Amino acid sequence: MDFDDVRAIALALRDVEAATIPGAPSYKLRGRLLACQAINKSAESNSLAVRIDFDQRDELLQADPRVYYVTPHYVDYAVVLVRLSRIHPDALRDLLGMAWRFVEAKAPTRRPVRRSSAKASTRKKRGRSRVKP
Repeated sequence: MDFDDVRAIALALRDVEAATIPGAPSYKLRGRLLACQAINKSAESNSLAVRIDFDQRDELLQADPRVYYVTPHYVDYAVVLVRLSRIHPDALRDLLGMAWRFVEAKAPTRRPVRRSSAKASTRKKRGRSRVKP
């Protein structure tokens, strides 16, 4: 597997687009990072950083440490590093699907604006600025 394979699999996912982060190609789901080339000096060459849940990361690290790993730089991030030379195409497809679901679930939701409280705060501000006779 190489980054061309990653590109083909990532772009086949709904709403994923190619992007860049400083110095590396990346893939984003509606503007939110999904995966990117691991460019930190602690990562092995030909590695991919993929966003997933910490629990899923722990499972992958235990299941196949030859393929999945994490370095001290990435340990505090919801990311697993992947040795592209060792991952099977189906496993990469599954992993990027997991990342898609993780990023989708983390997508910010818009909070409805309560008009009554917005008006109340506007009234308060207006009331303070008025000069009373």
